[in-house]
Amino acid sequence: MLNLAELTTPYLLLDPVKMERNITRLQKHMDTLGVTLRPHVKTAKSIDVVRRLFAEGKGPITVSTLKEAEYFAEHGFTDITYAVGISPDKLPRVVELLRTGVTLRVLLDSMAQAKAVVKAAAQLGHKIPALIEIDCDGERAGLSKNDPKIVEIGRYLHENGEFSGILMHAGGSYHCPDKAAKEAAAEHERVTAVAVRDQLVAAGVPCPIVSVGSTPTAHFAEDLTGVTEMRAGVYVFQDLVMAGLHVCELQDIAISVVATVIGHRPEKGWIMTDAGWMALSRDRGTAQQEVDQGYGLVCAMDGTPYQDLLVSSTSQEHGIVSVRKGSKAKLPKLEVGDQVRILPNHACATASQFEGYVVPTADELVFWPRINYW
Repeated sequence: MLNLAELTTPYLLLDPVKMERNITRLQKHMDTLGVTLRPHVKTAKSIDVVRRLFAEGKGPITVSTLKEAEYFAEHGFTDITYAVGISPDKLPRVVELLRTGVTLRVLLDSMAQAKAVVKAAAQLGHKIPALIEIDCDGERAGLSKNDPKIVEIGRYLHENGEFSGILMHAGGSYHCPDKAAKEAAAEHERVTAVAVRDQLVAAGVPCPIVSVGSTPTAHFAEDLTGVTEMRAGVYVFQDLVMAGLHVCELQDIAISVVATVIGHRPEKGWIMTDAGWMALSRDRGTAQQEVDQGYGLVCAMDGTPYQDLLVSSTSQEHGIVSVRKGSKAKLPKLEVGDQVRILPNHACATASQFEGYVVPTADELVFWPRINYW
């Protein structure tokens, strides 16, 4: 049997036990609240991971690229929401998937996009189900809840047989470290969504789908009355940003980058590894949190974090490991050739640096491939 020490670093290690525990935790919470969970598969981008989310491979799932939609459709998923604003040039590819029997919903927040959808549907001879994106907290795209264009666009799509509902993402929840703030963000997201639905219904526009979601609000929602589905993605793996928001604990993080010590700079207090930003990504999502974890938190190969040991700086293929500024901890004795595990700031960004996951099972090491970005 191949062992981890024989693999060439850096590589992406996935702990399937932790992953399954993360999956079960959120699914049970959604079951309790009586709402469908529509996982966002942009984090994993791997059929081997996503199969663990469903007893049957139909969905519902959320994607962020058409390549993801096509890939998961090829593997039997037929209920897909493409949760990035649609551009007209992509509509022929959308229709190609729709013609195979896949339900693929597109997202928009302007009349220009709505007209492009209706025009493409007429020209290509196939209805294109569309969702209107709503902005609930000023973090990203979407229309504000009282914008009259919501009803205008909804009516136009409905009259042309293309309207499916509304979708929003509570991006502001990523700035809510305490429990009460996350609960409030989840309730604000719900209330906003229901208010927009009610505006549409009052205007004679049916709104069958009310889709909300983020990993923090999914875990801290206490009431989802009026919501039809919740979306979340990074919860499958978790990461240092989620740990910093107290959505999970460090021991819940299911992926890590395995790196090898390649040198020392004792005069600077550095240990050098072979995992730079090409392995870890440049994401610094913890920089504004209570605890800045640099480019990743360094652990022993059994997953135990070294005290205050971070990847403090990176170049393309080099990671500089040092003790957190202000800490009294000392550098561990790591020799050239020793290996460490590095917990990522942002699971989506770090996973995107690799072609797949090394997964230890009871009997063997297996490799689960993932698709590339586009």
